[in-house]
Amino acid sequence: MRLLLTITALAAAAIPVASAADSKHPGYRILAQDKGHVAIVGADGKVEWEIECKHNSHDAHLLPNGNLLLHTAPTVVTEYTPKKEVVWKYDAKPKEGYNGRVEVHAFQRLADGNTLVAESGNRRIVEVNKDGKIVKEIPLQVNRPDPHRDTRMVRKLDIGNYLVCHEGDGAVREYDAAGKVVWEYKLDLGGRKESPGHGPEGHGTAVYGAIRLANGNTLISGGNNNRVLEVDKDGKIVWSIDQKELDGITLAWVTTLHVLPNGNVIVGNCHAGEGNPQLFEVTRDKKVVWRFKDFRTFGNSLAAAHVLDIKDVRR
Repeated sequence: MRLLLTITALAAAAIPVASAADSKHPGYRILAQDKGHVAIVGADGKVEWEIECKHNSHDAHLLPNGNLLLHTAPTVVTEYTPKKEVVWKYDAKPKEGYNGRVEVHAFQRLADGNTLVAESGNRRIVEVNKDGKIVKEIPLQVNRPDPHRDTRMVRKLDIGNYLVCHEGDGAVREYDAAGKVVWEYKLDLGGRKESPGHGPEGHGTAVYGAIRLANGNTLISGGNNNRVLEVDKDGKIVWSIDQKELDGITLAWVTTLHVLPNGNVIVGNCHAGEGNPQLFEVTRDKKVVWRFKDFRTFGNSLAAAHVLDIKDVRR
């Protein structure tokens, strides 16, 4: 299958930061879900691996052992081998005393081999062992409960705390191991009016992702806030990308974040339409050095992506 893969670079003949001698960006392999499947696409545009997945995923991981940790149904996280064998699965159920709907939007394989799973509806994070047993539970503070919007991206930090994006609350909260909120950042509308819609026309505070940086700041993908924000521990915005600030790119639902060792950021741009890339890499001085646009393999709902083969990336 021939794919449409556009890799471009801007400014000074598209030179990657790593080497001024290169004439163009080398590109990346991409693991992502959309259009009814999960696929790995090479830098040459060819599909290297795929499996059916009709669920619109919000997280995906290629593990160090080569297995894939995927979001295969609203409540299900599944680990596959490269040969597509299922070796682990967790299906989130309503917790005791709760009879409503449960959804999973984020998960993470931890250093001890357990798996973090965020359970919207249950309003909790669980850590699950290799036998599928819950070995730890962290309650979450949710002001506007909604099983579809309680959480989006969730990551366990190196210090043992949890960084949680609450889509419905429009807030990023850091929890300690006991479930106490120790830091919070609430998104605002950035001087624009709130408006409906999933594309560039929509605007709100439905936050999607957050990464704690090495300097202690937090990088936030704003979801339908149409922005990327870096905030310090006091909540001051110290760096940002606004909706139409980048040449040739309009931000819609901002999702996936990768922070590279050189400081560049890879941003997911979901629901932005075929005139925009689904992913792009930008320098700290806001020069776009790489774009991924593949509307044959994936579509306009590509939310979860893992950009592969980057050593020491934060995501």
